[in-house]
Amino acid sequence: MNNIGGNVEVKIEVEVNPTEDENKIRVAVQRVFGDIDLQSVEEKEHRRLVGKAKGAESLARFYELLRRERILDAARTVLLRGVQGNKIIFYLNKQVAYVGHISFSQPYGESPLGPIRVEIQCDDPQSLINWLTPKTVR
Repeated sequence: MNNIGGNVEVKIEVEVNPTEDENKIRVAVQRVFGDIDLQSVEEKEHRRLVGKAKGAESLARFYELLRRERILDAARTVLLRGVQGNKIIFYLNKQVAYVGHISFSQPYGESPLGPIRVEIQCDDPQSLINWLTPKTVR
């Protein structure tokens, strides 16, 4: 797992709405990404949780969930679409993450409380995607 995609850095950002419990959002992120350290960031009237992790092993929980949910093909499509240079950017539904499942989302409008934004920076996005979501044989 060490050299998948080269140097891997995962960055997670999620907005905390005034009506939301910050701890529940932490739980949502951790149910998908394991024990990632999240910092609370205040900006004017907005609050966000921001987390960073290094290494492909920080994606181990996400890797397991993709297999458990049997969504490798759909996830592969989303991840490939999210490649921008040496980054992969995608969004997850916050409410679905809270119950320990994965549901990809649009950056705006789809989820009323806003999504979890995931940015994975690595040397070789293609090999990381191949590891996370190998092509399935039909």
